[in-house]
Amino acid sequence: MKSILIKAEREYEVAFEAPWRDAILNVINIHNKVLIVVSENLAALIGINEFSSAKVKVVTTPDGESSKSEEFLMQMWRECADFGLTRSDCIVAIGGGATTDVGGFVAATWLRGISWHAIPTSLAGMVDAAIGGKTGINSSSGKNLIGAFHSPDSVIIDITFLESLPDRDFQAGMAEVIKCGFIADPEILELAMNAKSNIAQLVHRSVQVKAKVVSSDFKESKLREILNYGHTLGHAVEKLEDYKLRHGEAISIGLMFAAQLSSVRGELDGETVARHKELLEIFNLPTSYSKSALPALMDLMASDKKSRGGQLRFIGLKGVGQPMWIEDVTSQQIAQAYERISQ
Repeated sequence: MKSILIKAEREYEVAFEAPWRDAILNVINIHNKVLIVVSENLAALIGINEFSSAKVKVVTTPDGESSKSEEFLMQMWRECADFGLTRSDCIVAIGGGATTDVGGFVAATWLRGISWHAIPTSLAGMVDAAIGGKTGINSSSGKNLIGAFHSPDSVIIDITFLESLPDRDFQAGMAEVIKCGFIADPEILELAMNAKSNIAQLVHRSVQVKAKVVSSDFKESKLREILNYGHTLGHAVEKLEDYKLRHGEAISIGLMFAAQLSSVRGELDGETVARHKELLEIFNLPTSYSKSALPALMDLMASDKKSRGGQLRFIGLKGVGQPMWIEDVTSQQIAQAYERISQ
């Protein structure tokens, strides 16, 4: 697969054919010191400690969203200080979306920003979290409210990581892939019907979608917001579930809600709404949520970074590949759309 160039505050490449071990060795060769951040479960599986040396330090993170905490961030800053990282050094983040989020944020904040490289190992990380320069941690108020735009120097996608990815994580990652299909690339929706056989194409096409958007709007002034399709309600579900759901599982619920909201407003046809449900359920992803949860979800959405001036904002669809901004939504429309996905 051909590499993809992203133009943000710096240009960087998303490479698809470089084995991840070779990539790390290349990074080590061009930096004085390298701090490798890797999730606990993954560290032993891939034998990452073989890279440890006087110039390479390996630090493991808790698995999943628990790594994106203020407490772990403080620990990481202490690790940077103890290791003596300077502006000529770098961080390499290896793992799923949570690991690249926190690793990138440490790089963004240490010495006001040092180089970092992302090696995503989950499907969601490959097509979403590691691409675009968004870094951050969670807080008691919500997901990713503390963060920075800080692009990596490179992203290395080694598709062989997906061979050992648990089914649940693969399926959750497909929610982000499907999102890319609905907002920009209808071919993704066709390929997703046989995802395992088409996974290399699905990853590459999804990265192309995100690369094109973030290269045009790095700091999410307008266009980049289309990547939040399904995320306003999805992030609220994640928070309400205390992050026990995978990100993609929560986003799946959010995608169904966004499609139904678009339908309630008379913008999206019923066939396309039904296609959301059909595709998501192929991967055993949830498409409904508790009827009684709406008041709590409304409170959480109101504190989301995607709301502005106290006004809830959503990304909707007019059709496949035709995202739209919903900025004048009424509480009645939200309730009507939510009723359609309630259980």
